[in-house]
Amino acid sequence: MIIQVERNMRAIVVADKNRAGMGTVETPTPGAREIRVRVKAAALNRADLLVLAGHQHGSVGGMGAILGLECSGEVESLGQDATGFAIGDRVMCSARHTIAEYAVTDAGRATIIPAGMSFEEATTLPVALQTMHDALMTNGRMKKGESVLVQGASSGVGLMALKIAKLMGAGLVIGTSTNEARRARLKEFGADLALDSRSTGWVEAAKKATDGKGVDLIIDQISGYVANANMQAASVLGRIVNVGRLGGMKGEFDFDLHAMKRIDYIGVSFRTRNVEEIREINRRMRADLLSAVESGKLRCS
Repeated sequence: MIIQVERNMRAIVVADKNRAGMGTVETPTPGAREIRVRVKAAALNRADLLVLAGHQHGSVGGMGAILGLECSGEVESLGQDATGFAIGDRVMCSARHTIAEYAVTDAGRATIIPAGMSFEEATTLPVALQTMHDALMTNGRMKKGESVLVQGASSGVGLMALKIAKLMGAGLVIGTSTNEARRARLKEFGADLALDSRSTGWVEAAKKATDGKGVDLIIDQISGYVANANMQAASVLGRIVNVGRLGGMKGEFDFDLHAMKRIDYIGVSFRTRNVEEIREINRRMRADLLSAVESGKLRCS
């Protein structure tokens, strides 16, 4: 059921490089399997800051681009083939153009907000939960008891990775941060060991913590300057999942070390995934994590 609303809505749009402002844009209409959400809260992600700085993020970029990758709110309209929701449902979802009065997303990307959770808290969860469950469990193939290292663990998504790793039964969990104050707090979020990726001794510290074996799974949000160090810290047959590039888009790569350790080096991005793939990511995430979110065991803080 598609409810008629005002033809135009307000949104935060890119006005110029490093400058955004309130604009008036056409209100989106949901497609057959989509829902339209009356936005109550929207999150600002690092990708939004990149778009604001003039970079392209997938198909989003340039003057007039609407910012936002996730939001929470109330279902206001349903496409004719959208299932699982009713008008008025409180939902959180990943989507494009969410810093606006209304946002449209595929129904498979949305999740009912647990009772008692605020819109503000709910909007911090979709990207973090989907990204890190996919990185750890689907692409990283994490098994119970394995060691996990999260590079760039003090970011919001990184903290969620620590929590998910512990929840899903990881053994040793290591987190890195170049900020001393943030590094000191990583144990509050599930890290057994906190390291500084800028330190010359972090690789040996990781190896020592794993009794010389090396880390089974590395979730890398830094790339750039840590590419070779990651492989040095990894175990034989270890996996490295490239999630982010906070340390740079390019860096040295030791191909011999990569081959010798038989490391699986896996790149992930939502920018080239189709809607069916994202539905499956959200389905798997909900199957493993939703009960912990509903009970309050897995939250953003």
